[in-house]
Amino acid sequence: MALTRWRAFHDPLDDVNRLQEQMSRLFSRLGANDRAAAPAYPSLNLWQDGDYIYVESELPGLKLGDLEIVVTGGNQLSIKGHREPALPDNAVWHRQERGYGDFSRLVRLPIDVDADHVAATLKNGVLTIKLPKHAEAKPRKIAVTGG
Repeated sequence: MALTRWRAFHDPLDDVNRLQEQMSRLFSRLGANDRAAAPAYPSLNLWQDGDYIYVESELPGLKLGDLEIVVTGGNQLSIKGHREPALPDNAVWHRQERGYGDFSRLVRLPIDVDADHVAATLKNGVLTIKLPKHAEAKPRKIAVTGG
């Protein structure tokens, strides 16, 4: 009987899984997985009270003129902007982790808002957007009468 390299109980997917693990280790050493796991920019906090929805985001170095804030469809908030790259004179880059260029976020709000009365402020690099709830979305206290 001739010897063969075939193994009776060998699963061919084992080789594929081993290759995938090796490629993942290689890409993680190169830092590719760090970028894939990075959160969307800019990161947002979103909360509500009885009358308003609030959105807050850290945008250091930007001016209000660098931003475009739009409410569409009653419950979608779009934040777009542009960050200029830092270009120091006579410097040699060793690391550059802060992003630059165009960015955008589209967020579905939990309820409809009154787009005509939205207010946005940018103070100390923190963008705060105050979105008044649409009249139909506000909670109403119902009076109970007895008979």
